[in-house]
Amino acid sequence: MVYCGKPSRGCQMCRARRIKCDETKPTCNQCAKSRRQCPGYKDEFDLVFRNETQATERRAQKANKKALAQKQGKTAARDHTKTPASAKRDHDPSILATLNLPIDEQATCHFISNFVLLPRYDNTRGYLEFVVPLLQSETPAPHFKLAFDACAVASLGNRVGTGNSFEKQALGHYTKALASTFAALKDPNLTTADSTLAAILMLGLFENISAKKLGMLAWGSHVEGAIQLVKARGKGQSRTKMGLALFVAVRTQMIIHTLTSGKAPIMGVEWWLGDAVKNHYGAECQRLNIRTAELRSEVNRLMSTLARSPENIELLLAMIRRCQTVDQQHVNWVRELPEYFRFKAAAWEDNVPNGNYGAAEVFPGRVDVYQDLWVASVYNMMRCSRIILASLIVRCAAWVCSPVDYRTTPEYATSARICVDMITDIIASVPYQLGWFSKRKELLETHNLSAFGCGEEDALKGLPGYFLTWPLTCIQGQDYTTDAQRAWAKGRLLFIGNDLGIRYANMLHQLNLRVPSMLIRRDGLMANPYPMAHNFEKLLSARAAPPSAGYTMNPIQQREAMQKAQFDKDRTDLLIKAMGTSGQLDEKTVDNWLQVRNVGMGP
Repeated sequence: MVYCGKPSRGCQMCRARRIKCDETKPTCNQCAKSRRQCPGYKDEFDLVFRNETQATERRAQKANKKALAQKQGKTAARDHTKTPASAKRDHDPSILATLNLPIDEQATCHFISNFVLLPRYDNTRGYLEFVVPLLQSETPAPHFKLAFDACAVASLGNRVGTGNSFEKQALGHYTKALASTFAALKDPNLTTADSTLAAILMLGLFENISAKKLGMLAWGSHVEGAIQLVKARGKGQSRTKMGLALFVAVRTQMIIHTLTSGKAPIMGVEWWLGDAVKNHYGAECQRLNIRTAELRSEVNRLMSTLARSPENIELLLAMIRRCQTVDQQHVNWVRELPEYFRFKAAAWEDNVPNGNYGAAEVFPGRVDVYQDLWVASVYNMMRCSRIILASLIVRCAAWVCSPVDYRTTPEYATSARICVDMITDIIASVPYQLGWFSKRKELLETHNLSAFGCGEEDALKGLPGYFLTWPLTCIQGQDYTTDAQRAWAKGRLLFIGNDLGIRYANMLHQLNLRVPSMLIRRDGLMANPYPMAHNFEKLLSARAAPPSAGYTMNPIQQREAMQKAQFDKDRTDLLIKAMGTSGQLDEKTVDNWLQVRNVGMGP
């Protein structure tokens, strides 16, 4: 499947007769003159992606190889002038083969071959497949075109390497795209247009491609904007292929955003899954993902507000049972999957070059192969959801059994086993997604390749790296991940950031979290009896807490005041007792005695 520029025009009869069609609608004049019944025209959405003959593919590959050989020959002639530092990093061969094209065309081809995933089966899904039809429209919307160019140029610049002006050019496109999209959102005719929603998705992707600092504010704000726009577009948006593709893309981003931020999903499960179902199994997995996000948000709310009582203990025990029910639904989902959703072990790897896990392509153990990249991404979202559910169960169990060590509970033992299995499965899926089989084609069957908009299917792609940033970040911070697995996951994130050009992965690899132990520790701090304890960290750094329930001091100040009040009370009691005995007592003597009594007691 290759992308071939402008879609082929003409009615199907003229195409079969290989004559020029005048494209008159509803029937062409060529068919009318020859008294043939005109079968009509193909769907515009489908025209941009068409199967070429094997001969055409062979000619294209031959031309690419010839251009690559010529370019490599010129490069080799200059190699003796390279310094060791400049020769250390080689450029991507697929990019070098197209360097004679204008930058915009290079960037467009590069993006479509790396990020536009087409459905491989009739009932599976792609990703960003709406991009090409929007580009091929007679007058592409300027805000979408600018946002697309920003992503394309930024991605190409990241893959080519430093020493070019791509970053500046991409930032210029991005700035103009923001202004143009803002203007479109104020236009009643453009607010709910497909191009406007697509532009917002492109702006969010740009943030991930070009990220320079840790923080998800920019990406998250674009996702939240896309969610609000989908809500405004209403249920009718999924009735067209373009609308359905956009809706599914927003839903996928919404799930990742809610799972990572802990926020509750906007609208309920049924709103997101009602009519927008192309693949039943993929939709059911996303249904469970949304349910997991809802449970996580609810647990976070409870942990920040509940005081210890028999009623609240029962409430958290019920929450544990709800999490266990959703986890079992994940297990049932896997059991019911059809054959095209199955994966299998294709290899076993034991070698770690130089013992450096951070640089190893494969972690020692099983290497799995999937039907395509979309199936692998669906599996990994399921695994991340099960890891989150296990974390929620352990947090609730720790709150209930406190001060007993939660690691002695049966809930912890079960959750640890689930997490270890899910971490192992995610790790085993990574080599397939990051192109390990491109060098071992004998292990990979042709039907296990994904269909991209153009380019060679078995080449290293940017989209699977984009899909993997969240699963790898999820496992690198787990308590149940070994040090070797954590080093390997961080190394893969660096590879995605540096070699695949998804710069946000470089930021994520810097995270040093431990879940659920850190969350359990935070839950313990937030369970303080002080008012506003759910905002404990902010209160500690504040000079004065906001008034609440009659208090005007933060917890530290409250504690000091309580200690002073107790000290004054003890002093008064002692004076009363002393004066009741002798009628008089030196107050300085009482103060000295109280200070001696409190020495060593600590705060």
